[in-house]
Amino acid sequence: MDLTGKVAVVTGGAMGIGYAICEALAKQGASIMIADLKGAAAAAEKLRQSGYETHHVDADVSSEKDTGLMASAAIDRFGHIDVLVNNAAIYSTLSLKPFEQLTVDDWQKMLNVNVIGQFLCCRAVLPAFKKQGSGRIINISSGVAFKGNPGMLHYVASKGAIVSMTRTLATELGEHGVLVNSVAPGFTLSDGVQNNHELANTVSGFSVRNRALKRDMLAGDVVGAVAFFAGPHAAFITGQTLVVDGGATPVGLESTIVKAEQGGLRLLRPGGIAAADVEAVAGSGLLRGATGIQAPGMLASHYAPGAAMRLDA
Repeated sequence: MDLTGKVAVVTGGAMGIGYAICEALAKQGASIMIADLKGAAAAAEKLRQSGYETHHVDADVSSEKDTGLMASAAIDRFGHIDVLVNNAAIYSTLSLKPFEQLTVDDWQKMLNVNVIGQFLCCRAVLPAFKKQGSGRIINISSGVAFKGNPGMLHYVASKGAIVSMTRTLATELGEHGVLVNSVAPGFTLSDGVQNNHELANTVSGFSVRNRALKRDMLAGDVVGAVAFFAGPHAAFITGQTLVVDGGATPVGLESTIVKAEQGGLRLLRPGGIAAADVEAVAGSGLLRGATGIQAPGMLASHYAPGAAMRLDA
């Protein structure tokens, strides 16, 4: 896939999925503007040492001023912008908790970065796209938008908003030659996630067991979909979301529901609950203080399909 002559702005590009995207697009010939809160300069230098044309800008995507400066810096450096990858988001620092324990501040911080941040970045590059009559916007959503994962309601809602925003932007911007699509990764063992032991230890086991492809998902697994949407073979595709999760979403997996009840939590899954799932959830912050298990309908090491499991606090 040849992206020679193209310029891509990647937010949250200093590490993890963002850096993997930067590297992949650069390998296809694109010039890269890395935008991030910190680490952008070091990431850009690393790519330059590998022979790729890149630049950086320190930017907070929730800041209207910063996103404007980001777009201006890309144009000043490269002369134009062809691709915007909206990757910056709050996730790897999440602490799992029942929805009623979330605060308004938790919600505001999440939405400011994950939703309003993408809006601001899209708006910042739009004048350049309109002027040249073309452009690609690739929004990074998440597979959780289709699964309703428990313990992170504000994050799930923010990623669901990205799917809807992608569709609406595609409709609004089509007349300007701007294509807008989304990539929704499954749980990915990125650099940041591996540093959050609670998140990694709780979610990773679920994810691997519930995928058609039984292995951890890595940052490099996401980049092919992004490069496709940025390239010439996606010239008549817009408003779409491509889920990249190793085959979890199509079969309705990772759909375990942790439901709060008086005196405890109930674990629900249409296809039944494995004992290993019980152990993983019981070890998470969601069930801190759990002292007993009531499990009617248990067969061997699995609960019968449709069964519920209650963990009493």
